[in-house]
Amino acid sequence: MGQVLAGLLRLQSVETELAQVRRRLGSRRRAVRVQEKEIEQLRDVEQQTHDLIMQKRRQADELDLELKSREEEVSRLRVSLNNARTNKEYAGVLTRINTIKADNSKTEEAALKAMQEVESLNEELQQIRQRIENENKRLEEIRQASQAEVDRLNEMIEELSAKRAEAAQAVPPDELAKFERIAENYDGEAMAQIEVHGKKPPHTYVCGGCYMSLTAEHVNALQTRDEIRTCDNCGRILYLEPRQEEARTD
Repeated sequence: MGQVLAGLLRLQSVETELAQVRRRLGSRRRAVRVQEKEIEQLRDVEQQTHDLIMQKRRQADELDLELKSREEEVSRLRVSLNNARTNKEYAGVLTRINTIKADNSKTEEAALKAMQEVESLNEELQQIRQRIENENKRLEEIRQASQAEVDRLNEMIEELSAKRAEAAQAVPPDELAKFERIAENYDGEAMAQIEVHGKKPPHTYVCGGCYMSLTAEHVNALQTRDEIRTCDNCGRILYLEPRQEEARTD
C-alpha cells in the first residue's frame, strides 16, 4: 500500500473514532432534549386543562345567573298570580311559572354537571402538575448524570481532533479534500475495504461500504498504483488489506 492510501487509512481510523465519540455525545444531549420535550408537552396539557376548567366555571356562573334571574321572575309572577282578576289570567300566570320551574330544573342539572366536570378536571390538573414535578426531577437527574460523561466526551473530542489534524498533514491537499467531502456524506466513513469472495480465481469483489459488486480493474489498480479509487456506486474510497494486495487477480 502506497503512502497516500496508508495516510488516508490512518486518517480514517481517527475519523471513525471521532465520529463514534460525537455520536455518543449527541446521544447524551438528545436524552436531555427528549426529557425537556416531554415536560413541554405536559405543560401544554396543563394549560389546556386549566383553560377548560375556566371555561366550565364561566359556564356554571352563567347558568347560576340565569337561575337567579328566573327565580326573580317567578317571584314577580307570584305577585301577579295573587292579583289575578280572572281565571284565564290566573291560569296563564300559573302556566308561565310552571314553565320557568321546568326550565330551572334543566338549568340546575346543567350547572351541577358543569361543576362536577370542574371538580374532575381539577383532580386531573393536580395529577398533571405532579407528573410535571416528577419529570422535572428526572430531567435534573439526567442532566447531572450526563454532565460528567459530556465533559469526558468533549475532552476525547479535543484529543482526537488534534490527532486528526496531525494525520491530515500526511495526506496531500487534493486527496484530503476528497476524503473530507466523502466523509461528510457518510458520517466519517469515507473509506471502504474491497471484500474478496471466492477461495480461488476467478474472485468476485464487493465494496465493503455499500456491498455492491466491483470490477477487477479496481483491485488491479490498487495492487500496482498508489492512487484513490472510488466505488462506482457509493463513491467511498476503496482500499485493500495487505494480504489482498499480495493476491493475484485473473
